[in-house]
Amino acid sequence: MTSSEPKTKKRFGATAITLAVLLLVVVLTCVPYLVSIALAEGPAQTDVAVASPIFGVTIPDGYKQWELIAPAEEAAPLDELRAVIGNKIAIDAYQVGKLPFPDGTILVKRAWKRKQSAEFASATIPGPATTVQVMVKDSRKYAATGGWGFGRFINGKPVDAAQHRTCWGCHEARAKSQDYVFTRLAP
Repeated sequence: MTSSEPKTKKRFGATAITLAVLLLVVVLTCVPYLVSIALAEGPAQTDVAVASPIFGVTIPDGYKQWELIAPAEEAAPLDELRAVIGNKIAIDAYQVGKLPFPDGTILVKRAWKRKQSAEFASATIPGPATTVQVMVKDSRKYAATGGWGFGRFINGKPVDAAQHRTCWGCHEARAKSQDYVFTRLAP
């Protein structure tokens, strides 16, 4: 054995220990992050459990920030205040009067029980939320229903298939001349 062999073995040992410590630091730093990614839930719209039966429509992310198309009031027995809002494609189509609506149009109806304002006796204000209803235009996917897919949700969960079967019949019978959409842009 030469005199340089022990020094080489010592340097190799020190390098191996340094690399092992460095690897341990990297693993301890990254593992919690990687575990949180692995356990994170994806966006709600990709969760099949929250898609409407029949149509597979979901509540769109960020819909509460969309523009108002029109408010409405539903008389008894529902006694609801409603607001129909739309994505940019819907708003652009409404503003130029484009019918039929282009594919990608999404309309959302938010509904609340109406109640009397505590501060102003003659005012009616939103009470508890009742439903979120969604219409999605995709002329190929929903060809059998005028190009529209429907979703009705209570507390973020879709109602049963029987209720979804009623959507198309009502829209077809009453709003065919307006591409099956009841709501007009508020002046």
